[in-house]
Amino acid sequence: MAVTKRAQKHLLYISQNYSYAILRPIQEELLKLGLEVKWFLEGEEVNSNYLKSTEFRLKSVKEVKEWKPDIVFVPGNYVPSFIPGIKVALFHGFNSGKIRKGRIGHFDIRGCFDLYCTQGPDTTSRFKELANEFKYFDVKETGWSTLDPLFKNDNSVDKDNAQPTVLFCSTFTPAISCAEEIFEPMSSITKNKKLRWLIQFHPKMNTDTISKYKKLQSDNVEFIETDDVIPLLKKADIMLCDTSSIISMFLLQRKPVVTFKNQSNLDHLININTSSDIVKSLQYGLNRPSDLMSKIDDYCNHIHPYTDGKSSLRVINAANEIFNRQEKSKHKKPLNLIRNIKSRIKLNYWWF
Repeated sequence: MAVTKRAQKHLLYISQNYSYAILRPIQEELLKLGLEVKWFLEGEEVNSNYLKSTEFRLKSVKEVKEWKPDIVFVPGNYVPSFIPGIKVALFHGFNSGKIRKGRIGHFDIRGCFDLYCTQGPDTTSRFKELANEFKYFDVKETGWSTLDPLFKNDNSVDKDNAQPTVLFCSTFTPAISCAEEIFEPMSSITKNKKLRWLIQFHPKMNTDTISKYKKLQSDNVEFIETDDVIPLLKKADIMLCDTSSIISMFLLQRKPVVTFKNQSNLDHLININTSSDIVKSLQYGLNRPSDLMSKIDDYCNHIHPYTDGKSSLRVINAANEIFNRQEKSKHKKPLNLIRNIKSRIKLNYWWF
């Protein structure tokens, strides 16, 4: 469908710091088109200090409603119905296969979006099935906006280090996080100067765990807290992780990942169950065995086949297709009364 009219006002709605990196590539494309962009920060877990001086923030729901955005981009699971505009779900990560109450949480439908912009065939097919079932939202495969900078050449990556660089990441969920279990072995492994280590954890990671790993820092070990992991992904030659959607982001560079007690049993990962196998598994991955690299390539084509750095533009065009449609959906979204009441309490907003 050709875009006949451009939505003018675009709201970037975030509740976590990692969402800045998801939305900034979209902001960049919107500004190139001469369109308006403003931010709304929900809750206390997102840090307003990460906003740039050139980025404009709406500080209350009242301001949002007065501005009346045409389209709202959300890299999260939920957005209140009293926020005006077409609601677009962008996801905060890839489908990592985490099971919640017998379901894969990535595919939970919470009744608040008009459009889901999926990352690749792996998720598109299931969301289209759900769209046919619920009938009030659309699905468009666009690729993931976060990754546009990953596929653009720049000179920001330091390639002068003689040692191979390992990026160690871990999820915050205690049941599947390896950070505590392998801390003692890592205390010893990171002393080996043959490897350079970058350590980055999920922002919700236990603060005691973060403190312990920060103490491991040395001339070849760096603990990094950031709202944008893309530069870290580019710097590293191999990743050590457990079960996290960042694994998929790293693999898309066609670089190997060693996982610790990953439950997915996927053959494009080098999965280990004992800490004594960490070093030799990293060495195996750094050798780039052809069989492993072929499996990684197949996996990447399945989850995110787009390497042109233009996913953000596809997202914008997909949202505008909905904007141009007089009848946005055949069915109304559910009322979500309980969720909306909770949002009103959280945002201290009681008007209509």
